[in-house]
Amino acid sequence: MLTSFLGFSQTLSSNLDKTTLALGEVAIFKIQILDLNGKDVQIAARNELLPFHFEMVNDSIAVQKDIYLRSVKFAVFQEGKFTIPEIEVKVGDKILKTIPYEVEVINTAKKGDQINDIMKNKEVRLDVKDYWELYKFYILLALLFIAIIVLIIGIVKYGRKRKSSPAVTTNQTLKDLEKLKKKNYIENENFRAFYVELIEISRAFITKQYQIPADVLLTDDLITYMKSTNAISEENEKIVEDIFLRGDLVKFAKTIPNQEIMSKDFADIRDFVKRSTKDVEAENLRTLNSGEQENFRNKNT
Repeated sequence: MLTSFLGFSQTLSSNLDKTTLALGEVAIFKIQILDLNGKDVQIAARNELLPFHFEMVNDSIAVQKDIYLRSVKFAVFQEGKFTIPEIEVKVGDKILKTIPYEVEVINTAKKGDQINDIMKNKEVRLDVKDYWELYKFYILLALLFIAIIVLIIGIVKYGRKRKSSPAVTTNQTLKDLEKLKKKNYIENENFRAFYVELIEISRAFITKQYQIPADVLLTDDLITYMKSTNAISEENEKIVEDIFLRGDLVKFAKTIPNQEIMSKDFADIRDFVKRSTKDVEAENLRTLNSGEQENFRNKNT
């Protein structure tokens, strides 16, 4: 179909090669403007000329001094009637319009038509190797994920236990005591600084090794607490009691110890730290025996 408009010497014509289409069949819509005399043409952008039902296959534009040509190839993939509306074209300062077109799209396939494959399907048997090649990436990924989970659980469970074990706590405290010794507080008779740091190290050790809140209890309360729990042997309790009480006296300037007493207190705390693992082992054994006795009583009740 061909239609022409005359507008101040510019001739606009449009053409649609088919008005009835099969589903997916390609049609061509053309617009032509003659006698431009170098004037500017303003029209919808490439691939935006037709409504959304019309799928663009190709949209070509050719412009010369006196002619504008546009050829749009399209297809429609839905049955029904669709309209190409009138399209405005501005040439210079004048507006020109095409006429509308109606396109009917039909389904040419008939009900009951048999669709034949080009080749018959083949049955392929897969063995274990074939399945491995198909799914090995997912299997390896799953195994890696499981390994990461096991590793994290191991680190959390055993790593934490190892870091908080009695032997580790003992060794760390011995290192702290060695650092204290190298400060030469005893040789310089800096008794106050010596006892402050010695008791601070001891409180931190008792808190971690015996789960006794030595870091927050006052000395008298700590002594009472230790004796009530029986977690520390009597020998070690006596050492802690004597040195902590002396440390309080030194802190408040009520007594001034000599180098011999300071050296002995340091050695006693160091020996107490070394012997502490025996206290922990004994406490664990008592707890285990108490648990077994409780289970025995429950079974015979």
